[in-house]
Amino acid sequence: MLCALGSAVCFGTASVFQAAAARASAPGTGSGVDAALLLRALRQWRYIAGLGFDAVGFVLQIIALRSIPIYAVGAALAASLAVTAVVAARVLGVRLTGTEWGAVGVVCAGLGMLGLASGSEGSTAGSDALRWAMLGVALAVLLVGVVAGRLKGKARALVLGLGAGVGFGVVEVAVRLIDSVDFTNPALYALLVGGGSAFLLLTSALQRGSVTTATAGMVFGETIGPALIGVVWLGDRTRDGLAPLAIAGFAVAVAGALALARFGEAPAEAPANEAMDSKV
Repeated sequence: MLCALGSAVCFGTASVFQAAAARASAPGTGSGVDAALLLRALRQWRYIAGLGFDAVGFVLQIIALRSIPIYAVGAALAASLAVTAVVAARVLGVRLTGTEWGAVGVVCAGLGMLGLASGSEGSTAGSDALRWAMLGVALAVLLVGVVAGRLKGKARALVLGLGAGVGFGVVEVAVRLIDSVDFTNPALYALLVGGGSAFLLLTSALQRGSVTTATAGMVFGETIGPALIGVVWLGDRTRDGLAPLAIAGFAVAVAGALALARFGEAPAEAPANEAMDSKV
């Protein structure tokens, strides 16, 4: 659980840097799968720094996924929004309301409940059908990104965010389906395609549109589906008699994260702050 929380800290901090870089990049083509936009963002040190945090977070995520149930890791990753809110408040000068500070506390309470109730990871290895299904879902995320780029307003942001969340969810499940580097294992390609697709969709969502809506969609995509797969197909369980506490903790943590969804947009304040810094 400590690794899962460490991963959330890394991902939450990375979001602040990456969103600021995406917003500062020149407008893209409007496609939900815009590799050129990603390449332009990569020219900025903030995006590179964000990727560094992401790399450390991913290693911690793998360790967590090999030790505790997917639902606990997923809730912790959704809670990275609480980290984003706190980092944005300190680094970018974004002001949190009393309600939002309360939401940060709710997230922490939910994660504490999950930590008490979570058992060890499931012992079920997962079927070949599930491995191929994950690869199919990862490819579908790419198609969703292409279609979502043609939508307008909140619909575009919601579909892109949900697609990115599903892609990150594929990564969570795929980690559990990979025992070693085996190039014949579909789950390996599901991890690569799902993670790459998620980054493309999320970068497009952060660059323009309602990022609050996109972030909320991402939270749903990366938590609900993977948690169900872990319980139904991979044998994830809670400690004896603590299933209600785990369910409540999961719901509380995700609800608190959704209350903080606007902090996907917090880096929009960065240019103003940077301008003030330059005057000083």
